[in-house]
Amino acid sequence: MDLWVASAGPDGVPYLVPLSFFWDGTDVWLVTRFGNPTGRNLAASPRTRLALGDTRDVVLLDGEVTAYTHDEVPDAAADGFHAKTGWDARKAGRAYRWYRVRPVEVQAWHEEPELAGRQVMTGGEWADG
Repeated sequence: MDLWVASAGPDGVPYLVPLSFFWDGTDVWLVTRFGNPTGRNLAASPRTRLALGDTRDVVLLDGEVTAYTHDEVPDAAADGFHAKTGWDARKAGRAYRWYRVRPVEVQAWHEEPELAGRQVMTGGEWADG
């Protein structure tokens, strides 16, 4: 249901928070208040790192961030997020923003510290295999 979202402010202070998400097959969609540190950081910085799973079985995703207001978010993304999470963030008020994370690098780890083939995306291109 949730994943970890890493961001940093202009002062370099890192933030790591869990957020609900929706994967549309191409992008990860997140919603959070624009006024909180994570919302401000995601809007200001074009990069984030996401972590899904636990420490023994995790997917790490580095991606490019684009921020959207309620008026700008595509209906398919908002509807998909609502269907997955049960929360229609469009009804939560304008204090919330949507963040599309387009994967650039993806690593998958499964209980081995140096698992061969863990780099499953590089430079926005899925690896073969």
